[in-house]
Amino acid sequence: MTTAKQIKPAERVSHFSRDVWSIFTPLALETKAINLGQGYMNFAPPAIVQNAAKEAIDVIEANQYSHPRGRARLRNALAASYSQQFERQLDPETEILVTAGANEGMFATFAGFLDKGDEVICMEPFFDQYIPNITMNGGKPVYVPLRPPTDAADRVISSHEWTLDIDELKSKITSKTKMIVINTPHNPIGKVFDEDELRAIGRVAEEHNLIILSDEVYDRLYYPPLNKFPRVANIDNLWERTISVGSGGKSFAATGWRVGWLIGPEHLIKHAFAAQTRVVFCVNSPCQEAVAAGIEASLEKPVFQDQIDQYTHKRSILSKLFDELKLPYTLPEGAYYLLVNTSKIQIPKDFEFPEILEDRGDDFKMCYWLTKHIGVCAIPPSEFYAKEHWPMAADFARFAFCKTDEVLEQAVERLKALKTYIA
Repeated sequence: MTTAKQIKPAERVSHFSRDVWSIFTPLALETKAINLGQGYMNFAPPAIVQNAAKEAIDVIEANQYSHPRGRARLRNALAASYSQQFERQLDPETEILVTAGANEGMFATFAGFLDKGDEVICMEPFFDQYIPNITMNGGKPVYVPLRPPTDAADRVISSHEWTLDIDELKSKITSKTKMIVINTPHNPIGKVFDEDELRAIGRVAEEHNLIILSDEVYDRLYYPPLNKFPRVANIDNLWERTISVGSGGKSFAATGWRVGWLIGPEHLIKHAFAAQTRVVFCVNSPCQEAVAAGIEASLEKPVFQDQIDQYTHKRSILSKLFDELKLPYTLPEGAYYLLVNTSKIQIPKDFEFPEILEDRGDDFKMCYWLTKHIGVCAIPPSEFYAKEHWPMAADFARFAFCKTDEVLEQAVERLKALKTYIA
């Protein structure tokens, strides 16, 4: 028992600190706060998807190992749906890889391409899993920020107003740079990069022969007036250097099923596939059948348009409340997060915070107070920045609206208590 304490862990994991989810999810449970922090749904997947999962359990073959590339039914459904999206006929045998969630797909991509010391450009704020996925595969993340307009504390802004400085991006490129990660629609900002922005990033990638990993897990969720989701792989010749990431969990309210996919040219996908077969070998079979049923249904029915309509309404429930409170926020073009500027909220000076927050960004204290005192849990976005850039997130809190209307309305009633604390 005592000797085991002396065993040293691998460096690749020993430096990880307690993550934001292990702080705020238990806190929300403990305080019975309404959890608008973590981006999971509290409603069921569409009936056709649920029923297909139940039916798959009764099929012997659907409970056994799947082909390491993914079940044929799902790959064929993805090819039928995404050939339209990517404006090319996709080969389900070589250009689509089913993964154990989008996160594992990205891990396999990093594993398939990174050697020790290779650098990966990540835009801040970033999905927090990017960083360990990169470092555990020997890579080094290099950061370039998306910046809001200077008057973001004074008004409601569009997520499109958060911008990337292309010259700043170029300044981060070195001889060791291997890859650029794009996230669109963006978590937590909700930004949907337009074609001009994607083209500018693509030109940098072409000039330096870089891979583009495009995290598009919210690709089926973008709001009017957008009527089309721009994909970097569709621009000029960028298909040849782009791997696009998708998510069945995000598309069908089934985040726990862990079914995602990678789409790209064979000469890139084959290396992610080589890594994946050594990581998970194959993906859970019954849920692949269920996601396939959902994709097939979307080819004949407005499954995703109906979802957009529902989420547009959910977004408005929260945005109207923050309008009433006169708290500025970023109105998202896509995904299901509202990034609220909290600089006008004054936390009582005598409020006591736990020691665990002392080495965190100021936004952690704001979100802790919101959870503990107001009864609504939000996530501090400094978790999505490198430590030296935590001040960029100091005045923001991320609220997820992927919840039932009833829960969102309950959260609104609790958040009205903020009036007393707004300067």
